[in-house]
Amino acid sequence: MENLVEVKNLKKNYGSIEAVKDISFNIKENEIIGLLGPNGSGKTTTIGMMLGLLKPSNGEILIDGKKIEENRIEILQKLNFISPYIELPKKLTVKQNLVVYCKLYNVSDTKNRIEYLVEKLRLEDLLNRVTGELSSGQKNESQIKSSREVSSHLSWFV
Repeated sequence: MENLVEVKNLKKNYGSIEAVKDISFNIKENEIIGLLGPNGSGKTTTIGMMLGLLKPSNGEILIDGKKIEENRIEILQKLNFISPYIELPKKLTVKQNLVVYCKLYNVSDTKNRIEYLVEKLRLEDLLNRVTGELSSGQKNESQIKSSREVSSHLSWFV
């Protein structure tokens, strides 16, 4: 199986501070990995470089065989970034947020796609609830389920 993501000898320095110290790893299709470490160990910096938001001091990141630095726009169209620190619009219902996701990712036939997602992802109980009134777990659940199914083949959960 081919690697979907390749991180090779990745480093990030801020002056004399080495935030990311020569890490390498691969992610295959349908594989789940975790970046674990204490505060300040470079996890968020690594994700920032993988999203093309930060330029590595050294190393290379390939997604679908393409360098993130040279193909950022194309790659980001296929990528989801989900974090409990970035919330869905609180005044919209879960259904309205699904419509937003569909529009962001140019999903055709939004109505049928949402009906399919609601059934497949078992979101019936949450569908008409205002996102701001959901528990943290329910927000994360609806965000992860919907973003993964609506759009791309590569998701990053932080």
